[in-house]
Amino acid sequence: MSASPSPLIEVTALAYEYPGLRALDDVGFAIEAGTITALVGPNGAGKTTLLRCLAGMEQPLAGDIRIAGIDVVLEPRRSHGVIGYLSDFFGLYADLSVRQGLTYVAAANGVSDGTLAALVEQTAAEVGLADRLDQRAGDLSRGLRQRVAIAQAIIHAPRVVLLDEPASGLDPEARYHLGQLFVALRARGMTLVVSSHILAELEAYATHMLILNAGRIVEHRALADTNLGVPLQVDVLGDATTALATLSARPGVGAVRAEGHTVHLEFSGDDAARAALLAALVSAGIAVTRFAPAAENLQQSYLRSVRSAGGEREP
Repeated sequence: MSASPSPLIEVTALAYEYPGLRALDDVGFAIEAGTITALVGPNGAGKTTLLRCLAGMEQPLAGDIRIAGIDVVLEPRRSHGVIGYLSDFFGLYADLSVRQGLTYVAAANGVSDGTLAALVEQTAAEVGLADRLDQRAGDLSRGLRQRVAIAQAIIHAPRVVLLDEPASGLDPEARYHLGQLFVALRARGMTLVVSSHILAELEAYATHMLILNAGRIVEHRALADTNLGVPLQVDVLGDATTALATLSARPGVGAVRAEGHTVHLEFSGDDAARAALLAALVSAGIAVTRFAPAAENLQQSYLRSVRSAGGEREP
């Protein structure tokens, strides 16, 4: 039996401090290649600090970061060859054309002269800038400058792309196309970590969710992972009090609450256990009109995880 491949990103016991504030506290996680991780959390949770540490832009107080086998803390410049980074407050060379800026960034990241021109054209087309290549970056709108910054982050085809609020300043159509671009980058073999407050958009392309709160990891899981419990919705005729009591006494049931004729719960059992749960309701004389998984979006999942960890702030 062959061993599973090592994670592409490995973070161990990471700590970072500002004067009087522990921004990251014993942060540790691993991210597999070929995934898109939504980095979410309240304002001030430490998301930007974490991304800057991953990008080799900040020196942590303690801990280890390895990306593609490179020790980012000890060899930050070497790590930049495999990392693309978009900061929340990015800067561009305003007096350079889009073409000149992309060419410079690509060359600085080791792209060979023979492929530079074609790569600049290709990357500009991917982010919707094919008709803006010869315009000065400083003359572009906020949204178009954002696209230039994203292009600079991905032009050298990095293995890992770190993006801090990449949709900021983009109109709804551009945000949609940005999500499509992220899916395409993943298909090309890139691994993305995307921080954003717009959870509905992250849901369209993210494969994993990493929740940070007060400098600590609250939860890190695949979005398709149901081991933590499947949200179920049970509708009944009449008052839901009896159904609530029956369900609360069953194994595998948690987080039970009633709203009118509906009971919401989380259930960790398999299909046979779920059938037994329904049978218990019927045997108790409860008229069940609906018994099905409740759709939970990323926003609801995020809030549930943060609240269960003791936080109540929304992103």
